[in-house]
Formats: sequence, C-alpha cells, structure tokens
Amino acid sequence: MNRTLESDAAAPQINLEKVPREQLRRVVRASFAGTVVEWFDFAIYGYMATYIAKAFFNSQDPVVGLLETFAVFAVAFALRPLGGMFFGRLGDRIGRKSTLVLTVLLMSGSTAAIGLIPTQAQIGVWAAVLLVLARCLQGFSAGGEYAGATIYVVEHSPDNQRARNSSAMSSATFASFALAAGLGALLSRILPPEDMGSWGWRIPFLISLPIGLIAFYIRAKLQETPEFAAVVGNKEGRKDPSFREVFRTQGPSMLRLGGFVMLTALSFYIYSTYMTTFLTVVVGLSKDLALFSSLISLTLAAIGAPYLGRMADRIGRRRTMQMAAALLAVLTIPSYMIAEQSTLLSATLSQILIGLGAATANVVTSVLMSEMFSTDMRYTASGICYNVTYAIFGGTAPFIATWLVSSTGNGLAPAIYVSIVAVISFIIVTLTMPETASKPLRRFARDPIVG
Repeated sequence: MNRTLESDAAAPQINLEKVPREQLRRVVRASFAGTVVEWFDFAIYGYMATYIAKAFFNSQDPVVGLLETFAVFAVAFALRPLGGMFFGRLGDRIGRKSTLVLTVLLMSGSTAAIGLIPTQAQIGVWAAVLLVLARCLQGFSAGGEYAGATIYVVEHSPDNQRARNSSAMSSATFASFALAAGLGALLSRILPPEDMGSWGWRIPFLISLPIGLIAFYIRAKLQETPEFAAVVGNKEGRKDPSFREVFRTQGPSMLRLGGFVMLTALSFYIYSTYMTTFLTVVVGLSKDLALFSSLISLTLAAIGAPYLGRMADRIGRRRTMQMAAALLAVLTIPSYMIAEQSTLLSATLSQILIGLGAATANVVTSVLMSEMFSTDMRYTASGICYNVTYAIFGGTAPFIATWLVSSTGNGLAPAIYVSIVAVISFIIVTLTMPETASKPLRRFARDPIVG
C-alpha cells in the first residue's frame, strides 16, 4: 500500500485548473487580437497581389508581375526564421508577455508602411526596394508572434484543454484572412477598377495600424504565464540556454514537428492565399466573387477551429494529425477540379473542401508547438521550427503554385503538390509522433519526454 502511494505521489500530476477562468479568457482574447493583426497583414498582401504587381513592378506580362509580387511575399518569410530566433530567445529570457507586446507593434507599423509607399511610376525602382524592406520587417516581427501567442495561451491552460484554448489562435488566422477577403471584396465592389488600382488597395494596409494599437493596449495589461514564472523561480534549474543547447536538446523534436508543419504551411497558403489568384487568373472568376467565396469558407474555418480543438483534446494529437493529412491527400485535387467550374458556388465548395484539412492541421500544430518542447527553451525552439518550415513551404507556396501552373499548363498542379506532401507527412511523421495530449508540460530540457 505504501509503495503504491509513494508511486502515485511521484507520478506527474495533470493540471486541471491552471488559472482562474476569467483570467484565461482575457489571455485568449489578447492573444487572439494580436494574431489577427499578424495574419491580416500577410493576408491582405496576397489578396491585393494583382494590384501590387501593377503598382510596384513594371512588367508587360501579368504572370511575370505576379511572380515578382509573390517573390517579395516569400522574402518576408525568409526573415521569419531570424525573427523566430531573435524573439524566441527574447521570450525565453525576459518573458512571453513583453515580447508579444513588441511584436504586435512592429507588425502593424510595417504593414501600414506598405500602404504609404509611392508607386514605381512615381519613384522608380525605389518603390520595389521600399516594399521589400517593409515586408522584411513584417516577416521579422511575425517570426516571434504566432509561436509566442500560442505558447502564452497554452502555458495558462489546464492540461486537458490546451488544444481547445490554443485553437483560438487558429481561429484568429482564418478570421483575419476572412476579414481581409471581406474588405477586399467590398472595396472591389464599391470602387471603380481604376480607383482600386490607384489607391483603393492601400486602405486595408493602413487599417492595420489602429487594429495593432488596440491589440497592444490589450496585451500591455496582461501578466506573465504561470509556466514561465515557475521556470524563473527555479534558481537551480533556470539558465539562459545557447542556440547550440536548444538544437542539441530540442533538435529531434524540432525536426519531427517540422515534418508536419510543412503540410500545415503549404496547405494553409495554397488554400487561403493562392486560391484567390487561381480563381481569378486561371479559372477566370471575377475578383469580387473569388474574394466573397474566400470570405465564406474562411469564416466557416474560423468558426470550426474551436470544435477541432476540442476534438484534438478528446482523441489526441496523433489521430488529429493523421486526419488532417488524410483529408488533404484525398480532397485537395477534387477541390481544384470543382473550382474550375467557375461559379460562386463551385469556388466556395472547393475552398470548404480543402479548408477542412487545412484547418485541422493548423489547430493541432498550434498546440504541438508548446507540447513538443520544454518551457525553458520553448519559445526559441518553436519559433525556429515553425518559422523555418513556414519560410520553406508556406512563403514559397503561391510562387511555386503560380510557376507550376504556368510551366505545366495543368491547373491541378498545385493540388497534386499538396497531396504528395500530405502523403509524405502521414507516413513519415504522424505514425511516429509521440502522443502529448493531456500530459504535463515539460519545464526543463532534462525532464523526460512524455508519450
């Protein structure tokens, strides 16, 4: 009997009540607001791509102009790993809250700057240079935003509700893309094409500044997470790990999670950013109808994300990952075939189909970024893993999709690309991933890996 009691006392205890419920709600709302700013900034660039191509790149070939615009889109993602390293290290040293306050200001400011840059006709090549610089600052600050926001929520959450709460960040990503699509559709509807091309496209970029200031105000009133406070309070275990230490102790988990994040990143941007370009440029649907169909599907994804989070808490992370990979492998090609029917209904249905898998992958990724790493190195490890993978597979997705269609003449080429990556991720990653649902978070790298 005594031996059993001693064993039970030594076993890790599942935390079912980490912070008061009202405080947790404030934490989720604050993280949600900042994430909306981050992803709205990236979304509006994709939706305004055709206008940006005409304003900043002097190309007679519209495909070449789009490729140049999406190349600048990818440049921002190239800076995200550096931002992940910088803000990740900062977040593991000074705390999650202070870092997130800084990132949201940089994100909103750099996005508003894009709306103020003169066109190539006005200042020549400097227009493209300034656009690249603004996008670099966007990418750098975004490198510390999403990983930090999900960590901030998870480290406040009960162990059996982590995916449910962190799914608010996934919901925020889809909501921000829906907001950007809705605003783009509205402007395309009410403004003449010449006004939209000359100044109307700038409005969404400028709107990001007041949204960012609101998110800053909300975040500035929050406190540090209980998990980080516990690590700081442990004088014996607390230290500032070097990048070498992070890669040595967290490297295997970073590689394993990165193998799934590649699918999350690719499917998200093929679904949320490139699909609008596909519908307008390849299929020939009008801009306002393409954006309206995106608005509908993205709104449904935002609404559905919390339910997917509850599912991930109930059935586990591994099964949720397998479901996401299977959905994307099976449904992506049919969704593109449906989109080629060139109607509002077909465009909406096609995006809902691919959105099922993209949303599921996004939700489980958001919680795994915390569960796969120890608290003392979590921000750094997750920031590097997430942003490097997104730079490779997410930032290049619109460019590669445009190139694939242009070079092969096959409109289904982007869908085939997603399906292949989904099969690879299912076989190599999901079948070997440890189960972390409802297990206590590790605070130090020396703690054993659960699952």
